Amino acid sequence: MRYDTLYPEISDPRSPAVPPRPAMAGGAPPLGDYTVNLPVIVRKRKWRWIPRLIGIAILLFIAAVAWLVLTAPLSKSLEPPVPPSITLLSAEGTPIARTGAVVGKPVDASKLPDHVVQAFVAVEDRRFESHWGVDPRGIMRAFVNNMFTDNSRQGGSTITQQLAKNAFLNSDRTFGRKFQEVLISFWLEAWLTKNEILSRYLSNVYFGDNQYGLDAAARHYFSRPAADLTVAQAAMLAGLVKAPSRLAPSSNLAGARERQAVVVGTMVDAGFLTEAEGKAVQPARLRLSRVKTLPSGTYFADWVLPEARDRSGEIVTNTTVTTTLEAKMQRAAERAVRNAGLRKAQVAIVAMRPDGRVIAMVGGKNYAESPFNRATQAQRQPGSTFKLFVYLAALRSGMTPDSIVRDEPVTIGDWSPKNSDGRYRGPITLREAFARSSNVTAARLTQRVGVAAVIRAARDLGITSPIPSEASIALGTSSVSLIELTAAYAAIASGTTPVRPRGLSDADEPGWAARLTGATRSLSRAELEGMRELLAATVTEGTGRSAALAIDTFGKTGTTQDNRDALFLGYSNGIITGVWMGNDDNSPNAGLAGGGMPARVWRDFMSQALGVAARPRPEPVVENVTDVLIEDGENFIGDGIEFEGSFGGRELGVRVNRDGSIEMTRPRRDPAPDEEFEEPRDRGRRDDRRREQVLEDEF
Repeated sequence: MRYDTLYPEISDPRSPAVPPRPAMAGGAPPLGDYTVNLPVIVRKRKWRWIPRLIGIAILLFIAAVAWLVLTAPLSKSLEPPVPPSITLLSAEGTPIARTGAVVGKPVDASKLPDHVVQAFVAVEDRRFESHWGVDPRGIMRAFVNNMFTDNSRQGGSTITQQLAKNAFLNSDRTFGRKFQEVLISFWLEAWLTKNEILSRYLSNVYFGDNQYGLDAAARHYFSRPAADLTVAQAAMLAGLVKAPSRLAPSSNLAGARERQAVVVGTMVDAGFLTEAEGKAVQPARLRLSRVKTLPSGTYFADWVLPEARDRSGEIVTNTTVTTTLEAKMQRAAERAVRNAGLRKAQVAIVAMRPDGRVIAMVGGKNYAESPFNRATQAQRQPGSTFKLFVYLAALRSGMTPDSIVRDEPVTIGDWSPKNSDGRYRGPITLREAFARSSNVTAARLTQRVGVAAVIRAARDLGITSPIPSEASIALGTSSVSLIELTAAYAAIASGTTPVRPRGLSDADEPGWAARLTGATRSLSRAELEGMRELLAATVTEGTGRSAALAIDTFGKTGTTQDNRDALFLGYSNGIITGVWMGNDDNSPNAGLAGGGMPARVWRDFMSQALGVAARPRPEPVVENVTDVLIEDGENFIGDGIEFEGSFGGRELGVRVNRDGSIEMTRPRRDPAPDEEFEEPRDRGRRDDRRREQVLEDEF
């Protein structure tokens, strides 16, 4: 019987005849008002969404496998993954610094002693040989332990999962990263053998003290290769994997030995050792490697490392970068600093080639105590070393080293500079003014050529630091870094400007295109010859005599107000060197001046670097020692001092005047009336004749 059929209409014989209703659209028979429609019964299928979910899961798995094929290629899986590291090499190819990790040589697990491999398998993944990359039993065991016991937390990751994480993933503790780890583990198990997986794991795992890989750790902690490890040593290294930084035996030997005992116990439980063999294992004894490890940072390394990273791009493996540092020069610079015998004052040295290659750098007395690089980061006043730009502007204006200038007091606006020794020599040559570092002459020159011309000269020689537009810049009142200032002096040595300091051997050098576009330019012959003559005069007859070498030497001293900064900048035989001394807190240094200690440190370094001796001092009959005494800050002469005596039957005398000048005298006796004022009168006539030689362009 069908329940979905319609009942026929039954008419009441007492009711009037009712005409039949017209048929509805679609052919359905008309129904009466009392027509009963029974509900349609439909049987629904349960769980029909399960096949759809399975299909979606299969599609997602296929997509995940395809993603792994693209992002985790087999070639990468076969290489032992290592942490990023940069090793800096000297110009000679010798490693000088390393940032990052120490990575050992890859190991082959099949060639290691059984007890070495068994120690890691026992404590990290006892069912390594039987699972397919993921150990469900291990995961469940770790879950129960972590949720329902008070024991230390356990991990359920297999050795394959750890390799997958180290090779391809980060350390984020998210479900997505864990899912990726599982998929990659399946991938590794499908393409690599168990021995290959274990070998790559042992070659990459971290053991503390910045040591990656079993071979690096074995050599670091026990001074032997991984193939020679004993049971005790292997157990200790296997125990470090859990917490390498905390358990590193070099700093926590007790903790490392406790963990070693745990590993030995797991080896016994796994059947790798008998109980008797386990009890016979003694605590491992350290024998830290005596090989000199490379520093992770030095003043030069800190300066050059950012550029090395930029040039290397994304560093994902060990990278070596060749620098411009020359090992011999660096040793000479460090030796010169040690020999200086400094106490509170700090020191900085920069040495470079004429093309800007930095070959030595010292940024302070002790990097471990203060890594702040005073050669590149400190901005200090250059003092009279800034006069290089003043005199270059003067030469550009048409003056020569023989031009006469006035070494006399001057006032420019509200500023009245003074010479450091308080002496004024009147009309002198440009050469003598530069050699004696006359402040008033530098101020007069700046007033004559204009502040803008001095700033332009500094910019042309590569100074990029801010320079105020005021006359006092003639005495070096603006701040600049030592490496920047040294590069400016390198421009005079090379004849090409600007010179850009660089620390990498493959750094780009300006080519012909840069020269054509004006990026670099050559100094004129008159500029070069004039500046070199002035710089040479400073060393031979001026304030920089303490820096003189047995070969041609060029340089300039600099001392700021209250002896807060003292510098010597100069070059000889293809090496340009700058030396700065001062206190970090910018406090005064009594007795510190550019012609004193900085000049001697400069000479000490250059003598060793060039293999030449210091220039022997001449034996003058009469010598003006004013600048030496003032530069050293130890002018102890009050009133004039006279010495008298006899030599070969003749009476002689020597007088050291208050201004430091030395002159030969006759022993005192009562003067005759006609000769009492003869010498002063003669001296006055000589001074008058000297003043008559002032040129018309005198100012």
